Amino acid sequence: MKTAKLFLLIFVLVTAAVSQERPVIIQTGTLLDGRGHALRDMQIVVQGGKILRVEKASGKADYNLRGMTVLPGWIDVHDHITWHFGPNGRAEDKSETPAQGALAEAANAWSTLMAGFTTIQSLGSPEDLDLRAAINTGALPGPRVLTAVRPIADPKLTPEQIRDAVRKLKADGADVVKIFASKSIREGGGQTLSDEQLQAACGEARAQGLRSVVHAYRSAVSASARAGCTQVEHGTFATDDDLRSMVEHGTIFDPQVGLVIHNYLDNKAKFLGIGNYNEEGFAKMREVLPLNQEMFKRALATKGLKIVFGTDAVAGAHGHNAEEFIYRVQDGQDPMDAMVAANSRAAESLNLQNQIGAIAPGMQADIIALDGDPLKDITAVRRVVFVMRGGKVYKNQAASH
Repeated sequence: MKTAKLFLLIFVLVTAAVSQERPVIIQTGTLLDGRGHALRDMQIVVQGGKILRVEKASGKADYNLRGMTVLPGWIDVHDHITWHFGPNGRAEDKSETPAQGALAEAANAWSTLMAGFTTIQSLGSPEDLDLRAAINTGALPGPRVLTAVRPIADPKLTPEQIRDAVRKLKADGADVVKIFASKSIREGGGQTLSDEQLQAACGEARAQGLRSVVHAYRSAVSASARAGCTQVEHGTFATDDDLRSMVEHGTIFDPQVGLVIHNYLDNKAKFLGIGNYNEEGFAKMREVLPLNQEMFKRALATKGLKIVFGTDAVAGAHGHNAEEFIYRVQDGQDPMDAMVAANSRAAESLNLQNQIGAIAPGMQADIIALDGDPLKDITAVRRVVFVMRGGKVYKNQAASH
């Protein structure tokens, strides 16, 4: 009897495993492939967590998304996934327990995934490592997480100390090196690292097989490009020469147009009094909003500049990342280009272009659907009704629409 029960259990387990491996068919009406093309009446065949085929729709489907706009899961290349408001409602709460912090981080991951972001790059905190591991093992639902672990920010470090710090980051499991080459915008954004220090940081990152992203305003934008850094974040106060310098050196640009500052202003009481979050700092953030918009328009007009999608989402912004699309399109970005910036172009900036960022055979089955067409109405990005990551469906409200 025991043997019979054992065989029955094995049969059930094997059958379940096989059933999970059968092809899953997703039918679409409008399909944005992540590379700038809009396709009609296609179906996506998914198996083993990857896209097997993309073909003309025919027959029955496991998921009928014909009335939606289907596209690859979005990628946010600048997130702070572990930042959250504590039990006291503020961005700093010394009474918070580790368990409370972990639950808040898990909630951020869930909200971000539900908003259609299947991959994020967190720039970064040591807590990212545990969150990344929990999501990778399937213990927690959330987006794929890449992390900088901790930034290089101390301007007193020598070039050799900076190289040591980069090597330590590599050993600790960092996916990318985050470098602060400028003060906070709340402190005016002046350059803090010398050209030599930047060259040490980005050169050592390259030697270690890591990418480098730089928090840079003003002169630090061109300095980062000349130093061979992979990507510049923010870029407020960048001149036309700074923008052209990024083109000349092949530097990727990730400007933040609206979400992060509006989030700070909307949640002012939750940040005020912490570090440089003072009245003067908030006044400076209000001042740079129109400057960011103007700079972004010039960046769009700079031929050859690779612009990717990053939000700098901090506490209060998780799950609202897609609002940055709306700010960008309102400020002149073509809606399709905005989608590509968060799909194939973002994937390329992460060196993951062969895995994510497009709906094509062999890619990870990271697929979302919107109730509406973002090419005609960019606010459709707020209405994510279907989320699949790695072939697993986490959200399916399409049938109710």
